[in-house]
Amino acid sequence: MAQYLLAIDQGTTSSRAIVFSAQGLPVARAQQEFKQYFPKDGWVEHDGEEIWLTTLKVCREAIEQSGLNPGDIAAIGITNQRETTLVWDALTGTPIHPAIVWQDRRTADYCAELKAAGQEADVANRTGLLIDPYFSATKLRWVLENVPGARERAERGELRFGTVDCFLLWRLTGGKVHRTDATNASRTLLFNIHSQQWDGELLRLFDIPASLLPEVLDCAAEFGDTEASLLGASIPVRGMAGDQQAALIGQACFQPGMVKSTYGTGCFMIQNTGDQPVVSRNRLLTTVGYRLNGKVSYAVEGSIFVAGAAVQWLRDGIKLISHARDTEALAEQTGDACGVYLVPAFTGLGAPYWDPRARGAIFGLTRDTGIKEIVTAGLQSVCYQTRDLLEAMAQDGAAAPSALRVDGGMVENNWVMQFLSDILGVPVERPEVTETTALGVAYLAGLQVGLYRDLDEVASHWHRQQRFVPRMAEGHRQKLYDGWLDAVQRVRSGA
Repeated sequence: MAQYLLAIDQGTTSSRAIVFSAQGLPVARAQQEFKQYFPKDGWVEHDGEEIWLTTLKVCREAIEQSGLNPGDIAAIGITNQRETTLVWDALTGTPIHPAIVWQDRRTADYCAELKAAGQEADVANRTGLLIDPYFSATKLRWVLENVPGARERAERGELRFGTVDCFLLWRLTGGKVHRTDATNASRTLLFNIHSQQWDGELLRLFDIPASLLPEVLDCAAEFGDTEASLLGASIPVRGMAGDQQAALIGQACFQPGMVKSTYGTGCFMIQNTGDQPVVSRNRLLTTVGYRLNGKVSYAVEGSIFVAGAAVQWLRDGIKLISHARDTEALAEQTGDACGVYLVPAFTGLGAPYWDPRARGAIFGLTRDTGIKEIVTAGLQSVCYQTRDLLEAMAQDGAAAPSALRVDGGMVENNWVMQFLSDILGVPVERPEVTETTALGVAYLAGLQVGLYRDLDEVASHWHRQQRFVPRMAEGHRQKLYDGWLDAVQRVRSGA
């Protein structure tokens, strides 16, 4: 039996592919960045064809680098930037409009209208989500309303909608399969997380033809098989999950109460709540953590729109640094009390504020403020936002976690991890394999094809690489955080 797994990790700024051994260790990887488009204030788009072509390229490169034959790959798992919305021609697979990215805010006015009409409570009861431009339904409606002929074509059954996982599966299978998984479906504002079905009332509310929608499967399932010409052999696709849920699985957070936080373009903290959905009173999201063998494990999630993207902005936007790795040395020179606060609300604020009209700002500048202080404030902003989420979970009655499991590109920065532990007052654990998003869907695919017996066997592969423990005095911790709260209040649209 083939003993290797290929994980496709299609993210917001790059497409990656990683070949894993059955032991959960990376064997080969390839990555390619792609262009970000910002056509108007608050708008963020991707080229769907570029997403596909970069994904195909990195899959081929990873297999080649591994030295394996395509037939040695037991299965493929797909994980993806969630909520990003694509609509394509049902015959050709060609997108009819650029992908509208999860960060995009163009539907803020429509969301405000729905909330003013009193729709949010019912939507939240059905989906676990808030009415916000972040989610897919309002993006999909925008495409139908604004692309000439789109609504008519949709009603004739000529178009398909999907998040990125669904679009990639369509392309990988040569247009034979239109499927997604329960985690991605749960982020659309169209999926009832209690009945685990597309919700007819929500389709009517957003005016979405049902013919657009994919079939929803478990996270480990028979999604389809790739066309042999694409990767050198027909390889089964057997795992699928949105990136944050995939990281929950890759971090082996299978017990209720366990928490992971991922630091990629954004930051996303998810707590496993078990087989019952927990309703937040502090504007966190109730979502599907994973669904296996028809059984749902729910989660509570806090979403931060800008984490690693703040470092990218420091590098590419205002060119204060040449490489992301330069930030650690600058922060070590600065220390934790630089007096500067950077609120990276470039596309609004996510949880627990949900303010799409907030915009970024830097506070506390003095004559002796320099590059290192602004860079340090950018790193600290990620940690402060994480505390916002942990505070909201605590106010919902969650016990403080015994440790926070972290992953994503930013966790390689030791200064950030120590400051994170300090500002939270909680130990932070970094695993040996930090590519947990890709690893999570590799595990899902491996479960489906029998490489792993169960989740206990998957959990046995998780190993801690380093543990960071709090060493900051409580008074200093609170003083720094109070400064952050004051800065956030200043950028709020209602302030």
